Amino acid sequence: MINAYAAFEAKGQLKEYSYEPGSLNHHDVEIEVDYCGICHSDISMLNNEWGMSQYPLVAGHEVVGRVSAIGEHVTSVSVGDLVGLGWHSDYCHHCHSCNTGDENLCQQAMPTVMSKGGFADKVRANERAVVALPKHLNAQTAGPLFCGGITVFNPLVQFDVKPTDKVAVIGIGGLGHLALQFLNAWGCEVTAFTSSDAKAQEALKLGAHHTLNSRNQADIENAAERFDFIISTVNVKLDWNLYLSTLKPKGRLHFVGATLEPLDIGVFGLIAGQKQISGSPVGSPATIAQMLEFAAQHNIEPQVELFKMSEINQAIKHLESGKAHYRIVLERE
Repeated sequence: MINAYAAFEAKGQLKEYSYEPGSLNHHDVEIEVDYCGICHSDISMLNNEWGMSQYPLVAGHEVVGRVSAIGEHVTSVSVGDLVGLGWHSDYCHHCHSCNTGDENLCQQAMPTVMSKGGFADKVRANERAVVALPKHLNAQTAGPLFCGGITVFNPLVQFDVKPTDKVAVIGIGGLGHLALQFLNAWGCEVTAFTSSDAKAQEALKLGAHHTLNSRNQADIENAAERFDFIISTVNVKLDWNLYLSTLKPKGRLHFVGATLEPLDIGVFGLIAGQKQISGSPVGSPATIAQMLEFAAQHNIEPQVELFKMSEINQAIKHLESGKAHYRIVLERE
């Protein structure tokens, strides 16, 4: 029996919920959850904002814990190993993406939050989606790396961001505060776009070399053709043409924040500078493992606030209030 906290309707309070998971599949891993982060994507699923939630819904996809059982054909981990689990709990295993190391792009991939996730004492996933933690990584704070961390790390690998590049980050929050740390350790010259004086000071401590006021059009105009790469972590509409003007020729504006409104982009600015616009999701298991090693080597750590698992409803309210600093992690009692 697995004991969890589930939503039984959109925007409803999470309640205690127990379910029988059945026999462990041959290639599945059962993880005893020690910590689980709460992500805005969890809230979107709990509230059915994307129209695909099925209730009762057990969310939670930033899991860190010990392997408690393995299927008879599992070879990648052993019982007792400290591991993590992110947005995907399984893949189709036979499409082109799965066969070429891009499992995160598998169109049949199973989100962890749709297969009963980590707001529970245990969670199950295919071994391919489970990644071991490096020895020197802090298990208490590592959970958000499996979603927020890999979301901002993946573009560095996919688009061959170079240590000599000048890179800007839009938005210093749950994603942005990790992007600053990764980019600084990557060797880039890092600029933070932020509208808050307090966050500007913190951005410098997190790894930014410079800050720009995102509400000051003159500041942004003065940064014309400065950046090789801009990563946007926000989910609000901005003047994207203004930000594009700060890119060097052949520069890239990359989205990891889910901006819901259509992008209003003037095509001539793209053509004249041969500029690019792109987006990406979380990374493959191999890229997650690479990110974890990089984080361990460079002492990169999410800034988290801890709540007990039984305080899950209070923790969700705190995240929804916008006051979280910067990620929330639930600790199993």
